[in-house]
Amino acid sequence: MTEVKDHITAPTGGSGNEPPALGLVGWLRWMWRQLTSMKTALVLLFLLALGAVPGSLIPQTPIDPIKVSDFLTAHPKLGPFYDKLGLFDVYKSPWFSAIYLLLFISLIGCVVPRLGVYLKAVRARPPKPPRNLNRLPGYQRFTIDSEGDFLATATRELSRRRFRVQAYDGAVAAERGYLREAGNLLFHFSLILALIGVAWGSLFGYRGTVLVVVGNGFANSLAQYDDFAPGRVFNGDNLPPFSLTVKDFEVKFQQDGPQKGAAREFKAQLSYQETPDAPEKSYQLEVNHPLKLDGSSIYLLGHGYAPRVTVRDGNGQVAFSGPAPFLPQDSNFSSFGVIKAPDARPMQLGFEGFFLPTAVIDQRGPVSVFPDDLNPALVMTGYYGRPQPETGKPESVYQLDKSKLTQFEKDGDKLRFQLAPGQTTTLPDKAGSITFDGYSRWVKLQVSHTPGTNLALGGILLAILGLMGSLFVHPRRTWVRVRTEDGRTVVEVAGLDRGPERGLGDEIRAITDSLKPEPDRSSTQEQP
Repeated sequence: MTEVKDHITAPTGGSGNEPPALGLVGWLRWMWRQLTSMKTALVLLFLLALGAVPGSLIPQTPIDPIKVSDFLTAHPKLGPFYDKLGLFDVYKSPWFSAIYLLLFISLIGCVVPRLGVYLKAVRARPPKPPRNLNRLPGYQRFTIDSEGDFLATATRELSRRRFRVQAYDGAVAAERGYLREAGNLLFHFSLILALIGVAWGSLFGYRGTVLVVVGNGFANSLAQYDDFAPGRVFNGDNLPPFSLTVKDFEVKFQQDGPQKGAAREFKAQLSYQETPDAPEKSYQLEVNHPLKLDGSSIYLLGHGYAPRVTVRDGNGQVAFSGPAPFLPQDSNFSSFGVIKAPDARPMQLGFEGFFLPTAVIDQRGPVSVFPDDLNPALVMTGYYGRPQPETGKPESVYQLDKSKLTQFEKDGDKLRFQLAPGQTTTLPDKAGSITFDGYSRWVKLQVSHTPGTNLALGGILLAILGLMGSLFVHPRRTWVRVRTEDGRTVVEVAGLDRGPERGLGDEIRAITDSLKPEPDRSSTQEQP
């Protein structure tokens, strides 16, 4: 007798219990599968939303560099740490860009292979009926002595119900619901479109804000903006050469009731030119009704007051004259601002305080009790100091650097004064005077150019459409088989939902009833 021995050879490169090494190509394939999985795409989408949170909570350099500087001054330890992480410019930080790019690649990797599978499924014929139809969730059968063209009747009925029908020997197969997968693909493809639109606007767009006093103008150039946030590849030479002038500004407030002081209407009357040689046109700028010029949109963001003052120095010369925009601090437009006269001699002068459109004096001191200009007053404190050399360093027009200034005193107390329009205060020690000439209003305008907005909006609309298709389209397969058994005709109808079962039994019964002769439609037999 011959003895037969089985020999098992271990894989080359390791012991019998160790899997073979993947190698570089294997690892790259594994990483690509992980990156293009739906789970990874969802995680990256969550991380993108989470990464955008600091952009709304922490001051951003492109939007308000002054607040960023103040944050760094107020938080000497935390500020530099935030700066290293890129939290002061979140949307241009390397980590946010990496998440954005990985999500873009992941979505493409999800959509493209599934598109090929979907196209094959669309072209494929409905599958042949299983051997045991009675094992399917929806099943009906009936027997009848007479003969008839039940398959032709089933074909017509299934076609009427929007099934795609395929005839087999003694059976009919039908399938519908292909648009469900199309909806899923459309949803993911639309996310890609939205990402492209956002990236396009971020790269080639820009956004800037400017405060314009009524009666003054604005030309669309970088030097005119208070804040300007360009895209990464934006070229300042491509700014549209339009200009505008704020002719007038109207505002109405609620006069009484629980919402007293609430703004009911504000609008600015503009005159503008699309190019220096173009004719002048007029436009009424309102909230949510922007002025569109050469691909850019001009929005009305806010408004406030700009007291007009004249500051004379100790030599009697005018050191400052004109409007000084003050920023509202509350709903009654108590507005804080500063007035700088660095060229005053023999001492430079500075003032800070409040403009109160409806001033009253109560236990809190001078306050405004209504946002409209019913009783305007200017409440200020004055400072003086030695003239300083020009450093070229930009300073905020809304803040007064008091590190090298001293507050005026009068009779041993800090000097504070209140002025009505037309009044003048003489400063101590013959340092000069300040006159409250009157006041104007200012408006805050935002000029933005986002070229990818329509593409992003289209992507969002397509995403909604694709989501509706994936939710409301029900993939379903149905089979009808006709055979002869013991000299009688047996008709079987079975169905299978390729998702959550929704009305499968009712539809199978309805199809079965349509196949039975008229007198026998009440004797349908259902089997598990």
